[in-house]
Amino acid sequence: MWRCTGPRWSGGGPEPAGRFGQRLGWYCAERAETRTSLLPAGKTLAFAAVGERRCLGVRRAGRWIVCPYRAVLDGASARDQCARCAQLDRSRSVAADTMADDPRPYGVYLAYFGPGLLKVGITAAERGAARLVEQGAVAYAWLGRGPLMAARRAEAVLGSALGVPDRFPKAAKRAARGALPPVADRVAELAQLHGRAREPALWPETLEPVEFACTDHSELFGLDRIPGEVAELGGMVAGAEVVGEVLAGVGSDVYLRLAGECGVGELEGLEGEGADGADGVGRAGGAGGADGVRRSGGAGGLVAVMDARVLSGWVLGAAGGRVTTVPVVVKGRAAAKGAGVQEDGGREGLF
Repeated sequence: MWRCTGPRWSGGGPEPAGRFGQRLGWYCAERAETRTSLLPAGKTLAFAAVGERRCLGVRRAGRWIVCPYRAVLDGASARDQCARCAQLDRSRSVAADTMADDPRPYGVYLAYFGPGLLKVGITAAERGAARLVEQGAVAYAWLGRGPLMAARRAEAVLGSALGVPDRFPKAAKRAARGALPPVADRVAELAQLHGRAREPALWPETLEPVEFACTDHSELFGLDRIPGEVAELGGMVAGAEVVGEVLAGVGSDVYLRLAGECGVGELEGLEGEGADGADGVGRAGGAGGADGVRRSGGAGGLVAVMDARVLSGWVLGAAGGRVTTVPVVVKGRAAAKGAGVQEDGGREGLF
């Protein structure tokens, strides 16, 4: 059976060469095969979580090493590994500073997520902008290029000197997307910080500088299709269903216009495997409350954001109903009343 491996930003597959977009990854342990499904704007999703959510194991040298513990994961967590597989994964990781001998050149960048939300980071030069897109950076500019340890030192020194962190919480990035300034203002904010970073007193000698050039991801992400107020989808449980139309994709987030009682199609990429019976998985029936999941029936047209990482580790079958049964949290909106969604002034569950 095919298990979802979470969101990916890449090209390739059956799509036209060079097409870069948000996808869901899949892995079949029995076949030792992987594949991806594109999630373009306008795509209708209608899927249900089947069975148990399991640890995906460790990915090394382009292939999956299946979790030997067959660990079951919490459906509300964005983590796709059990504690022991995560420990093994970090035993040789640039992010965890356990792979200092990586010979590849690295790029140092400035990333913009919203007004005042700028960070400094590094990524392998061969990956290009992939890391920036995965993080949901609205815009970015390269600072310099050099060996891993030089890039790591530059990240630390510049981050401290410029007063910018190396990460932001997802809630802050989501909130900023709803009220972004014009592109010119984003470019100006990045240019100002880029200029400060290039001051001789701050610039590391071992890093090759890169002239300022800003790349904006507004069109790639479809930011103009994201409304100012957006609900949030909670975690998955067995039998829970998500039904809606893709509006936009930013990093690991997928923005959906939730369906009401209208008919919908099936999730691209399920074909037979993980859908109806090809691998022994039946349709996930029952959009009701037998499992305690709150329905969003009648909330057609409501836009909600889902962290697609919560799909990793699940087998996804075709939805049996026509509405989303995953908890939908709307923040402080009277319009939520009577729509079958949860209204809350605080942040719950997933984030």
